[in-house]
Amino acid sequence: MKATNKFWVVTLMILIAALSRILPHPYNFTPLVAMALFSGATFDKKWMAYIMPLLAYLLSDLVISLTGARGFYGISQFFVYGAMLLVTALGTTLRQPKAVKVLGYSLTGSAIFWIISNFGVWVASGISGSIEYEPGLTLGMTYLRALPFYNQFSNQLFLGAFGGDLFYSAVLFGVYALAQKSLPSLRYSKA
Repeated sequence: MKATNKFWVVTLMILIAALSRILPHPYNFTPLVAMALFSGATFDKKWMAYIMPLLAYLLSDLVISLTGARGFYGISQFFVYGAMLLVTALGTTLRQPKAVKVLGYSLTGSAIFWIISNFGVWVASGISGSIEYEPGLTLGMTYLRALPFYNQFSNQLFLGAFGGDLFYSAVLFGVYALAQKSLPSLRYSKA
């Protein structure tokens, strides 16, 4: 029964984080990296750690699409989901999370996500007929345009992404740490 409680608490937290995307929020301020890190760190069955954030994010993309917004946006989205898998793998190495450790992992996860997702932007720009991005964009220019201070849009992307990663990591890991005080069955596995 204890493992079942942990499974449902972690799953509910990830789903709530994913569905927070439908609430008004600053541009790119999302729980993506935090969900993947949290999932990797908390699920005892690591296959579940990889599946759950992908399903939660897919569900939130579906809800966003059904409300008339762009929940699904093309080929580069595959790179977003791939980056989530890599950040989840990073989360599986996060043993007994403490605040400073979560901060470092969150920043590392953000960097991994930034590198992979912007590579996806470049790949999508090279696909004939892609409506996503400017055709003929070089890889170097793709990364340059994604750097903060390049322009106002890159500032919004950067600040939203890193701010969201740090905020949601603090919330997920913080709420979970508080819940562990009342429910010992939520403790991290020793593995």
